[in-house]
Amino acid sequence: QVQVVESGGGLVQAGGSLRLSCATSRLTLSNDAMGWFRQAPGKDRESVAAIGRNGLSTYYADSEKGRFIISRDSAKNTVNLQMNSLKPEDTAVYYCAAKISPLRSDYYSSPNEYNYWGQGTQVTVSS
Repeated sequence: QVQVVESGGGLVQAGGSLRLSCATSRLTLSNDAMGWFRQAPGKDRESVAAIGRNGLSTYYADSEKGRFIISRDSAKNTVNLQMNSLKPEDTAVYYCAAKISPLRSDYYSSPNEYNYWGQGTQVTVSS
């Protein structure tokens, strides 16, 4: 069993920034594909961003392009989501997910592809 833990959520005003971090119980994340997803009340879980195990390929949902950046921090063994220009509609619980040792090095954008999930961290953007 792999544990996934998110951190960094909170309350921010519209236009502000937050940085989410994700760590797992794996000794290294370098062999795993990682993704960030979110779920707002009454809505389905949706993809936000993803990064392949090679760290080179990334995916962003259309509404996040140009505002969010997903990256790996090898020194800290984390995957981070830098969220800029936040909007009230970004308010949701944000989940990190890991796909362990995938066959391809590319990203996986669908939540159905992921094996392990964190408990989520709340992000609230006030207007």
